[in-house]
Amino acid sequence: MKTWFITGTSAGFGRLLTEKLLARGERVAATLRKPDALDDLKTQYGEQLWIAALDVTDTAAVRRVINQAFADFDRIDVVVNNAAYALFGAGEEADDDQIRQQIETNLTGSIQVIRAVLPHLRAQGGGRILQLSSEGGQIAYPNFSYYHATKWGIEGFVEAVAQEVKPFGIEFTLVEPGPARTNFGGGLVHATPMAEYEATPAGDVRRGISDGSFAVTGDPVKMVDAMLASADQSPAPRRLTLGRGAYTQIRAALLERLTELDAQQAVAFSTELDD
Repeated sequence: MKTWFITGTSAGFGRLLTEKLLARGERVAATLRKPDALDDLKTQYGEQLWIAALDVTDTAAVRRVINQAFADFDRIDVVVNNAAYALFGAGEEADDDQIRQQIETNLTGSIQVIRAVLPHLRAQGGGRILQLSSEGGQIAYPNFSYYHATKWGIEGFVEAVAQEVKPFGIEFTLVEPGPARTNFGGGLVHATPMAEYEATPAGDVRRGISDGSFAVTGDPVKMVDAMLASADQSPAPRRLTLGRGAYTQIRAALLERLTELDAQQAVAFSTELDD
């Protein structure tokens, strides 16, 4: 039996992970902003489920809650860094408060959760961290610029930290789901649209989300099953791409970047110091 610590468990992937883990007899330390959202699971599973209120933008609270969770359990085997949302709007449309909140939640909040768990994982001799990223950590859609900034940012952070803590037996997996039929769309925070962007790619995406033509084909239950299976893999996969669309688009983007890089080889080599 493993013990899991999961942020953002009120809905979506976080809720599904919590339900599946409890059903198979594992212990879950679940955090969310409104703890009563898990009252039904607490009634059903009792002490198997540990719940704490947490807003990941409150760094002091992140440290306090994580310290308490590790104190209350013998060990925590897997940390799922899941809490996030998307700011929806062109780069010019979002206001300063929206930008700040997006970065503080998705990027700074995720970083602070990782920073808070690392000392405990080192002390217990290792552990696994599943960092929820997105296909949007490798590719980009118009109208999601700030969301992409946070997901590309957390991927870079994890790439570096994973190398730093590997000697301590701590492993990371970046989870990159494509669009899934969760409540993600309902949780979008919308910037105020500008008429100037109506006839641009940003406007096209906005209309696609509004009229349902933006393809959402991922099965969240199957995606959660893949996340759970990845936690048993050794060594941990560096990335876990979920969804046909995510795989196809990420692969195309990587090949395009590689082609562009290869075209610049002569220029790159020409900028070295002379012998």
